[in-house]
Amino acid sequence: MRRGSDSLAVITSEHGTRLVRRGRRFGRISILQFWLWLFLFATIFLLYFLFFGLKLLSPATIEESPDISVKEQSSPSDGGSKHRKKYFPCEVGLKESVDYVMEPRQVMNFTQFSLHYIDQEEEPSTSRIYEPRFGGHPTLEEREQSFYAEIKLFIADLSEVSSCIFGSSDFLRRPTSRKVSDFSKKTVCFVMFVDEQTLAKISSEGHVPDDTGHVGLWKIVIVKNLPYADMRRTGKVPKLLSHRLFPSSWYSIWLDSKMRLNTDPMQIIEYFLWRTESEFAISNHYDRHCVWEEVLQNKRLHKYNHTAIDEQFTFYQSDGLTKFDSSDPNTPLPSYVPEGSFIVRAHTPISNLFSCLWFNEVDRFTSRDQLSFAYTYLKLRRMNPDRPFYLNMFKDCERRALAKLFRHRAELSTPPVT
Repeated sequence: MRRGSDSLAVITSEHGTRLVRRGRRFGRISILQFWLWLFLFATIFLLYFLFFGLKLLSPATIEESPDISVKEQSSPSDGGSKHRKKYFPCEVGLKESVDYVMEPRQVMNFTQFSLHYIDQEEEPSTSRIYEPRFGGHPTLEEREQSFYAEIKLFIADLSEVSSCIFGSSDFLRRPTSRKVSDFSKKTVCFVMFVDEQTLAKISSEGHVPDDTGHVGLWKIVIVKNLPYADMRRTGKVPKLLSHRLFPSSWYSIWLDSKMRLNTDPMQIIEYFLWRTESEFAISNHYDRHCVWEEVLQNKRLHKYNHTAIDEQFTFYQSDGLTKFDSSDPNTPLPSYVPEGSFIVRAHTPISNLFSCLWFNEVDRFTSRDQLSFAYTYLKLRRMNPDRPFYLNMFKDCERRALAKLFRHRAELSTPPVT
């Protein structure tokens, strides 16, 4: 029994020792395999990121498609959508400096005709109560006649950059001064229209106008007696009627208040107007190209009264508006929906007429100018086949390259949804 016990003890001891030794060996092998697998996965991930990440962000790829979506972000304000696409700028071939910018000799080779404005309309002879309106009371017949270009306007050598903030809807964003040449600082007017509420707000944030009324490059112009209760519609006055507000300017650039200008204005005018021999330039929308899509999006996000949108859209369809077809070689524009936050224009007669007609649609129907852009342009072309209008619709990524885009401070109130 003693020998058996000793043998058992020895056997037990040896077996136990072997188990312990095997356990230690197994532990060392497991840890080694773990680190090897971890290193392998890290290497694969790094190679994947380098290959696909650099390919996605390469300038050549971005130039090929202006609407590249490389990331999706959560957006609680996207009307129920959980993700929001993010877009990036592309390269723009601007002149190196304004020293190389020259106005082409043929810049005036556009349609010339007389353009008359009605400063004050006559009160109707009927006994009904007459209420003055900023946009007047044009009848449908008068509206129809206004699309005809009836046959020189002033010529000046000034340019202006304008924007507006009404209802404290945005922060004041100054143009990047170091990107603007001394020449443009002396010859280009930078005008920011604000109401008294906005002036008080931006002043409390440190943007107090100096003795000349400037905040940086912006000349602050205070607007009183606003023409509309709807601040969005009020903002369309400086946006679409710059030729009326600045009658001595030959060129103008509109910049939405959600953007900060990072480019010299003269370089912008040269690139979008002179180089392309255009008199009006605006970018296409980054995501939508058909008015049908824009109507649905406005209603889905409750951007305006649904009944008013339907009335406007029904009227446009009855007057010949059709769906955008990118495959149609005769389609006059690369998109029927613009991104209207950045507009470059020469104050030529046909350009001024288009701007007035576009504003008239905003005044008569909804303030959503993206709904009326294509209709106004197509109808103007249709009714004036012998008077060409040189409109340049450029890529949205070019717009993003020239000005930094921010979010609005607050959403302005909209008419109730029905």
